[in-house]
Amino acid sequence: MNSLQGIGMTSQRTRGRMIERLREQGIRDERVLAAIAAVPRHIFVEPALSHRAYEDTALPLILGQTISQPYVVARMIELLLAGRGGLGKTLEVGAGCGYQAAVLAMLSKDVYAVERIAPLLSRARENLRQLRLSQVRLKHADGNQGLVEASPYDTIIVAAAAARVPQTLLDQLAPGGRLILPVGGGQEQVLSLIERTPEGFKETRFDAVRFVPLLPGVE
Repeated sequence: MNSLQGIGMTSQRTRGRMIERLREQGIRDERVLAAIAAVPRHIFVEPALSHRAYEDTALPLILGQTISQPYVVARMIELLLAGRGGLGKTLEVGAGCGYQAAVLAMLSKDVYAVERIAPLLSRARENLRQLRLSQVRLKHADGNQGLVEASPYDTIIVAAAAARVPQTLLDQLAPGGRLILPVGGGQEQVLSLIERTPEGFKETRFDAVRFVPLLPGVE
């Protein structure tokens, strides 16, 4: 059995239990559940933690970063998909190890993912290469600036908390597009969904969350 399939604690059965937990936690969109079920999370975590890959928890990566909790990934994508046929062209800010980009690729026409930490981006490239996801394009860049050259985007998802919604990201959102990100600092972060309507930007706030801060520059 190859590394994509996994054995023991990374097997399909273990993955299935994670999907059932997500259902129990309120994730209802079967497209989201199928996308998460299709991605072998164990190849994205550190080898010593692969036996914990399908627990519903964030896990540490290199350089003090983390791979997001499966429920939070599912929740954000479900909010972005609600009432839509798909995610269209997607920008991910904070690619990390590439896990969320892989899930997004199951639901998007194209995924552009930016990451400010070069060694983490290299790890994401290695991980995604195993899955042969040709529609995912990675770039070493400051996520606060988005990725102007490929804009506008139907969907933007940000995996770090901003004190306020960056205007640069709003500017790169297509008409009818949706942007989701954690807004706030410290203990006071909430998921914020912004829709670009003919009348302007409409913001809806959802769950309290905990993310690392959205930092400027590149490393």
